Amino acid sequence: MQTATLGWVSIVRLGLVQAALGAIVVLTTSTLNRVMVVELALPATLPGALVGVHYAVQMLRPRWGYGSDITARRTPWIIGGMAVLGGGGFLAAVATAWMSVNLAGGIALAVISFFAIGIGVGAAGTSLLALLAAKVDPGRRAAAATLVWGMMIVGFVVTATSAGHFLDPFSPQRLVAVTGGVALAAFLVTLAAVFGVEKRVARPDDAHPAGKDWAEEKPAFRQALKEVWSETTARRFTIFIFVSMLAYSAQDLVLEPFAGTVFGMTPGESTKLAGVQHSGVLVGMLLVGALGSNVIGRRIGTMKSWTIGGCFASALALFGLVAAGFWGPGWPIRGSVFFLGAANGAFAVAAIASMMGLAGAGRERREGVRMGLWGAAQGVAFGLGGFLGTVAIDTTRTIFASPVPAYAMVFAIEGVFFVISAWLAYRVDRAGEVISAPLDVTAVGEETLAGLGGR
Repeated sequence: MQTATLGWVSIVRLGLVQAALGAIVVLTTSTLNRVMVVELALPATLPGALVGVHYAVQMLRPRWGYGSDITARRTPWIIGGMAVLGGGGFLAAVATAWMSVNLAGGIALAVISFFAIGIGVGAAGTSLLALLAAKVDPGRRAAAATLVWGMMIVGFVVTATSAGHFLDPFSPQRLVAVTGGVALAAFLVTLAAVFGVEKRVARPDDAHPAGKDWAEEKPAFRQALKEVWSETTARRFTIFIFVSMLAYSAQDLVLEPFAGTVFGMTPGESTKLAGVQHSGVLVGMLLVGALGSNVIGRRIGTMKSWTIGGCFASALALFGLVAAGFWGPGWPIRGSVFFLGAANGAFAVAAIASMMGLAGAGRERREGVRMGLWGAAQGVAFGLGGFLGTVAIDTTRTIFASPVPAYAMVFAIEGVFFVISAWLAYRVDRAGEVISAPLDVTAVGEETLAGLGGR
């Protein structure tokens, strides 16, 4: 019996879940970080450590992915994860506001809040990606990856821009209200988006999404993880994700404080700058989607070449931020940040499309474990990169009278790591052909019209 697959309407709906997830995360990792460093004048290491907690918890992603592989449905994991994420995001804003009057109490609540954020992102995100990998037709995976991640970036942009507007004039109470509103809206969107989607693609005799027989087997988690790690392509792709995300994440907690310290931006202005960056990411993703498909009549490049080119372009953009710091307020900072986002988007969409294909490759019914493994690699890299970036800033500030050399050093190191990531992307290709296959996003246009009736 042939397994039903997700139509474009359902893929778009799951993309809304990605957008909702990203809406909460962008506020907790960017805006709250900036408020702690600039408005509360706390060491940058504090938000770095808190976000590190959020990412450290995601080491458990393979276990959550395994759990969604063997349980009845993935939808409860998505909804439950979003509920925990929304609650954690709201409490993180409360904790940040509390730090202004009770530092110790605020930090204690923040640790709990970011722990909850990590659980929510890991449980919801891994299960969502596993559902897409298992239930999207192989011919649609690259297009689906572009569409879903494009919607997530749109969520970033809309949230950063609108939240930046409502945050000015800044006050702790306003911060809590805006974050709470975003968290509630994100959860409600998730409920509406996932309702009935998984049920429509389940087979009548399917006890759970991975298959009735496998449900009865229930292989041990360690055995499932060992089998996935033994796959050369999956292992090399994990290493690529770790290094490239390490390169990307070091600026995640640095960019907004950099804009506030060096360019004198307000909290609202620096939050809008994050919106500019994510706008660039969206443009980069769409550009690769068009040039890497038949949209313009011929394919230009492969996923391998776009991944490598995006890594090199990201390095160039980061070296530009080094120059921006020394140049000062006269530098076109918004243009530099937009270019950085576009370069990140170019390498990301090719890597994401590869990930969607690789998740279903190798031993069957391990989609959740593979997605969890790659999610864990990303989580560890983000936590480590963000923490090390903030530690580097605090350390070098004790050496230099000006904060500029501290920011310049972090951006320069990131650039070097992106160059290394380009070489690792080449190595993944040596292990298999998935990442070098053409990025066919034509299906987004052609199949959307034909499949609007699919759910």
